[in-house]
Amino acid sequence: MTPTPPGGGASTAAAGLEAEPAEAAAVFGDALPLVRRYAQDLAEHGERLGLIGPLEPPRLWSRHVINSGLLGDLLPQGASVADVGSGAGLPGLVLAAARPDLRLTLIEPMERRVAWLREESARLGLEDVVVERGRAEEVAPHRFDVVTARAVGALTGLLPITARLARPGGTLALLKGASVEAELQKAEKVVRRLRLEDVRVESVGRGMAGLETRVFLATVPG
Repeated sequence: MTPTPPGGGASTAAAGLEAEPAEAAAVFGDALPLVRRYAQDLAEHGERLGLIGPLEPPRLWSRHVINSGLLGDLLPQGASVADVGSGAGLPGLVLAAARPDLRLTLIEPMERRVAWLREESARLGLEDVVVERGRAEEVAPHRFDVVTARAVGALTGLLPITARLARPGGTLALLKGASVEAELQKAEKVVRRLRLEDVRVESVGRGMAGLETRVFLATVPG
């Protein structure tokens, strides 16, 4: 069984956690203290629990946490959201902390990560978070207003497993990197087969040096 990390976050220095960027206040507003607690917990315990690699704490805010928080700007009020392959809770736990109006379901197949997601959501007092252990292909389909994923795989393989989870008329909002256009070009046949609509790539966080985030967006047909 995975040991439960002690309550409370580590000090930033002890955890090797990247200094909190000034932009964090603009992204998270009143939710910043809760997101800060999550970042500290992940920096302290994430490598030991196999959630992040040893190089990640020094870039945790800029590469992972703010990246996940910026996605919240694209999600409708009160939406039910599935985070496929939630892992350390990126973006799922960050969204739950930053957007308490959302109803998050974190889908993760690995037992150790499932334990972390459940324990950390309880520590943070995130009431509208459900953790489901399993692969996305095994989860009951057509349930969510929005389906998201981050660092799970290329669009060719990712689109079929995420689209099946969205309700008719629901949205795919997938966090991607700089190569998203090339991925989209390779996935053209998949997009057509799934009959995805309003397919586009949007950037959020413009003007935040080095923090701009690219999101693949599409509507699942009704």
